[in-house]
Parts: sequence; C-alpha cells; structure tokens
Amino acid sequence: MTNQNVSRRKALAGIAGLGAAGLAAPHVASAASHGTNWKIQTSHTGGIGLQTFKNWCATITEKTDGELSFTPFGANDVVGDFQLYDAVKNGVLDAVNPFTIYAQGIIPAATFLTSYPLGLRNPHEFDVFYFGLGGLDIARELYAAQGMVFVGPVHHGPNIIHSKVPIRSIDDFRGLKMRMPGGMVAEVFSEIGAETTVLPGSEIFPALEKGTIDAADYVGPAVNYSLGFSQVTKYISMGPPGFMSLYQPVDIMDITVGQPSWDALSPQMKQFVEMETQWYSAHHHAEIQKADQEAWAKFEADGTEVTRLTQDDVELMTEVAVPIWFDYANRDKDAARVFKIQLDYMMSGSLGYVTPEQIEGLTLDL
Repeated sequence: MTNQNVSRRKALAGIAGLGAAGLAAPHVASAASHGTNWKIQTSHTGGIGLQTFKNWCATITEKTDGELSFTPFGANDVVGDFQLYDAVKNGVLDAVNPFTIYAQGIIPAATFLTSYPLGLRNPHEFDVFYFGLGGLDIARELYAAQGMVFVGPVHHGPNIIHSKVPIRSIDDFRGLKMRMPGGMVAEVFSEIGAETTVLPGSEIFPALEKGTIDAADYVGPAVNYSLGFSQVTKYISMGPPGFMSLYQPVDIMDITVGQPSWDALSPQMKQFVEMETQWYSAHHHAEIQKADQEAWAKFEADGTEVTRLTQDDVELMTEVAVPIWFDYANRDKDAARVFKIQLDYMMSGSLGYVTPEQIEGLTLDL
C-alpha cells in the first residue's frame, strides 16, 4: 500500500473515532465481498481529464479495502452529457462528474455555482465561496430538492476559444457562429453579436470540421489538443496576459450522487467520499494545468496562433456582463441568494472586481 493510501486510511480511522461508540470500528475495513460499487460517469471525453478521472476511480477500492469501488465511464458511455442528471435521479448511474453549468436547466442557481463572465476569477475564490461563505450548504440544499447530493466542486481550469478566424477584439465576435455551453455565457456573446449554439463537448470537433460553427469554447489547451482542435482551427482567443478567459476563467466540475446511493453509505464512508472529492479536485486541477503547459508547445508546432483581447475589451465586456448577472440572478430566488454572496465578495476589499458605479440602478430581488 502506498504512503498516500496509508495516510488516507489513518484519516478514515480518525473520522470513525469521532463518531458514536458503536461506530468506533471504521466500516472502511469491511471485507471486499460486502462492498458497494458505483457506476460514475464524467463529462470528460478524452485526454488528461478522462485519464485523471479513471486513475482516481481506480484508487477507491484499495483506499476502502473494497467497501466502495467506482466503475468509471467517459462522456456518452452510458448516457449523453445532457442526460447525466436524469440518469442519476433514475438510478441508471450512481454518481456523475459533470461540468456544473449543465445543472442550470433544472437548478437555475447553478449558473452561479460555477464561473460566469467577469465574475470570480481564480480557483481559490470559489473555494472561499463554497467552503467559507456558505456556498456548499446552499448547493446541497438545492440538489437535495432534486433527489441528488452535491458532494463538492472539482476544479478544472480556464476555458479557451478555438476559432477558424483571428479574434483580436470583441468586434470580431460579431456574426461569428460559436459553440457555447448555453445560459449566461451564450447570452453575453449574443449581446456582442455572436451567433451562439449549444453543443455537448463530444460534438464540437465534427461541427468545426464541417464548418457548422466558426469557433468553439471548450476547456483548456491539454484536453482540447487531445480532441484534435488544432486540426480544424487556426487560432486560440484569450483575454489579456494573466486572464486566460474573460467568460469562464475558472471552469468547475463536481461530484454529484443520487440520494439513494448516498444514503446507502455508512457515515464514515460519506465523509470519506467528501474527503476524496476535495483531494480529487486539487489533483485534477494540478494534472490538467501541468498538461496545459506541455500542450502550448504542441499547438505552436501545429501552427496555431494565440490572439489576446485587451484591457479595453475587458471593460467593454464588463459593461455588457453586469446587467446580465442581475438579470439571471433575479430569475430565481435561490440564484439571487447565491449571487448576492459572490457580489459582496467581489465588491469587498479582498477583490474589488466590482465598483458601486458599475451596479448603479441595478437591484436584486431577494
């Protein structure tokens, strides 16, 4: 057993010790023959994202001595990306590792449980939101109403735009046929003149190849390179230096579990899954960022040109984005509740992303 797994087992034993006397002997030492297997599907279609997910799933059996194991599936292996939540609610899958933005169709507040244009801009800011400012409790409350458990966020990285034509200012988005994840992101780009369409990640490459779309947002360099985007586009559009993506600077996934599958776990095993989700988030983010550094050289070798928007473009897009923030927040009481926490944080001395002048005349329906 590795040192990492030994330390994880010790942590589990410590958790068990905190419970009632009857739970003092941790269930994680149960025999493998009494184990529970979860079918869990990710939104990753390939590359380092899918491999990191599968590697993590493969460790669960050893870490729990067989009490719990994960059978991993990639995107579309069992159901389509946009059917993940139905699959969990219906018991077809026990758990999923989706991009959190996909939940906005059934939970409007999910728009603010992940990155949105010009909002929170760094992974640690979302950690503050989730683990310091009450975001995790609210997410769990909202998912519980849908018969699901939001175990925790999983950090990914910034999204970038691949395009067949150069994008050197926000004026160049006008008339561009773009794949977007939908929701607020799509609305911001529509407002600046793009013709947006919603496609799951698995359909981006063929759409670019056929010319159905001119450009597509998706995740980061490593995953996108593995999906062949350099074969069907010539440009990558990004924000100013230090700001990879204006519209989704922090892409967030999560681990969501069906309520019956969650309820079947012992109290100790529930805490184990929560711990593992946080570990997976940190490891997943680091592995993808490491791979991104290697991918940039590959894009350059393939002749891909990186273009950057300017600080003026940031200010112009902010003018477009802020009223849309409020519009989405005011569509749903829970969305307004989540957004208010983030808005206060963005206006505080800690960040200063938003000024009173920028929200003058805008109100939240709380």
